[in-house]
Formats: sequence, structure tokens, C-alpha cells
Amino acid sequence: MKKSAGLYLSAREASAELAVAPATLYAYVSRGLIRSEPSSDSRSHRYRAEDIRTLKERRVPSPEPRGLKSFDADLPVMDSAIATITEDGPIYRGVNCVDLAEKDTLEHAATLLWDVAGVDPFAADNDPQISEEMRAIADAARRAAPIDRAIAVLALAASADPRAFTRAADGRAMVGARILRLVVATMLNTAPSPQPLHLQIAQAWAPDNKHAADLIRRALVLLADHELNASTFTVRCAASTGLNLYDAVIAGLVALKGPKHGGAGVLASRLVRTLVDNDVAPVIRERVALGERFAGFGHGVYKRGDPRAISMLEALARAGAARKFTREIPERIAEATGEFVNIDYALAVLVHSLRLPAGSELALFAMARTVGWIAHASEQLQHGGLIRPRARYVGPAPGRGTASNDR
Repeated sequence: MKKSAGLYLSAREASAELAVAPATLYAYVSRGLIRSEPSSDSRSHRYRAEDIRTLKERRVPSPEPRGLKSFDADLPVMDSAIATITEDGPIYRGVNCVDLAEKDTLEHAATLLWDVAGVDPFAADNDPQISEEMRAIADAARRAAPIDRAIAVLALAASADPRAFTRAADGRAMVGARILRLVVATMLNTAPSPQPLHLQIAQAWAPDNKHAADLIRRALVLLADHELNASTFTVRCAASTGLNLYDAVIAGLVALKGPKHGGAGVLASRLVRTLVDNDVAPVIRERVALGERFAGFGHGVYKRGDPRAISMLEALARAGAARKFTREIPERIAEATGEFVNIDYALAVLVHSLRLPAGSELALFAMARTVGWIAHASEQLQHGGLIRPRARYVGPAPGRGTASNDR
């Protein structure tokens, strides 16, 4: 029986209905959002009208921020109620994180991102479960990089927590708080504590700086989530297989280590150290002449500067940080390259100004982003199925046969 033509649209009709270019229509097909099949003449494809209507209804009606258009249209797109990116900064469940960072703590940002109302995840008695094996691993890895030590301890943590696999939303929030406290304590080489996290970090790393606690608090809130970046998407993929939140956070920590992601803060710190005892102008001029990039500058969304970085640098300036780092370097690099400051540079200036331990840029990033990873993993476990993107095959055509050994 021939299918009704009304069930299908041509490529031109489908593109017009969605108000997108044909290339975007094909990207929707490749993601599995729209079904297509060859037309009767076999020279073109037709597209399910039902899928077109469903996709049209799902799409956000507000215009897409200009910066987002720089990202590849073929990358996966997922629905999430947790956070989004705007040119004014990341939005955490409707709240701009830059505004949130003025007074709030990472714990408060966590309850917002985790959408918690019925329980207090950060109650004093919600302590991480620490096994003897975990203590042994943490002690053996005391001199390892904080992120590596956290990965090693977390690998055993789910087995020590009898409630690690809870399916209840409130239960997952409680697990999330235990994970966060465990991650921070492990990275600091201290015992888990119910004390506010920014105070724990300041006491461990900058006990003599009166501005440290508030500056660290601000940084943690600003870094808590940034939508579907590489590490967060990795976390969601891992969580979609049904594993527990501890293991999902491990996936995020591993992805974060890359120099194109969390490792960018370490590279930005190298830039800051280079400029400590050198004049700014000659160094920038030489690097620009050599075609070198500046770590901590440029962003796919924030074309006129990362609002998180601007907030952080302004707070550092008020706390007495050198104008050379809070104003002069960002302005000169922007003038020379057209690229504006991002959060990685601001984090590097924070580490330099507070004289925090080497590598603490990545550790601070990981501590804060653990909150976002837990939010996304929980959302994926609650609402999502298995994440299984398709590959667009660009290899040799089928039927070529095996390669001959005759030469």
C-alpha cells in the first residue's frame, strides 16, 4: 500500500518549514531528529512531516546568541533544564551566574543546579563514606596531582557508599553533596568537612590572605557549570549507560585534564608567569609577530569578553591585585589580537595573586565543575536514554575488496 504523500515533505519544503538551510536539515537527519527515505524517483529524499512539526515545536523561539553560531552545526544538541550560555554569561536555571557569584556559595549554586527543594544535601551529617582502601589510596597519592588523586579515590568510593545507586532525585542530591565534599577534601589532602567549601580551600591554600576566601567563593560559583562543554558531554554519555554518580564524575575529571579544556588554565598561568618580570608590550608584540596564540583569550560565544572573567578580574582589582594583570594585559592583548579575556586567564590571575599552589587552576576548575557534572548526570539518569550519536562515514566506498599483497 502506497504511503500518503501528506506524511512527507520535500527537502525544500522541510527547510522552509523549519526556516533553516538544507545543510542544517541534513544535520538534523544525521542526529536522528528527522526521518528520511528515498523518494519514488530514487534521486532525492523525502522527510517525515511529523518529525518536522515536532522539531519545530521543540526549538526555543528566542533568537540564538550570535556567538553560538560559531559552533559546528553538526554537533549533538540535547535538551536540558540546567543551564545555558548567553552573551551576558551562563544562566543557571534562570539565574545569571555572574549575579549569583556576587554573594552566594558553591553549595547554594549546587542546590540551584540540582533543583533541590525537599532535602538539605549539605547538612552537617551528610559525610562521605571513607573506606580503608580509599584512605590507603589517598595517602599513597598525596604527592600526585590533585585531579589524579581524586580520580583514584573516586574509583573506590561508590563501593563504600551504600546509597550510591539511589534513583530518587533527593537521594541523588545527597550523593552529589557527598561526592563534592570528597572531591574537595581529596584534592586538598584534608579530611572531609561540612565547613563551607571556599573556606576549606582558602584555609588550606591561602590561610594568610584576607581576600582569599571571598575570591575563591566567587570563582567556584562562576565555574560551576557551562552547559554542554566537552567534559559535561562526556559525563552525560557515561551516565546514559546507567552507572553511578561517582563514576560519572570520574569521566568528567578525565576529560577536563585536556589542554583544550581545563588544562587551558595551566597554560594561561604560564603566560602570567612570563609577564611577571617582563614588560607587557614587547612580549605581546613578539608573540603576535610569531603567530602564537594567547592562552586565556578568545571564546566561541563571548566575542567581547567572558562575563565570568570580567567579574573575576574586577573583584581581584578591588582586592588589590596588580593592575598590570587585571587591566593592562587584557587590554593590550585584545588590541593586538582582537581576542578578549576568558575565564582561564582570570583563574590564572587569581592563582598568581593569592599565591596558590602550582596546578591549582585545574583543581579549582574541577572542584567547581563537579557541581555541574552531578547536575547533568542526574538529569541524564532521570530523563535520558543511552546517548548513541551516529558517525557520518567518510571512508572508502563499500565493495573495494581487500588490498592486494602484490606490489
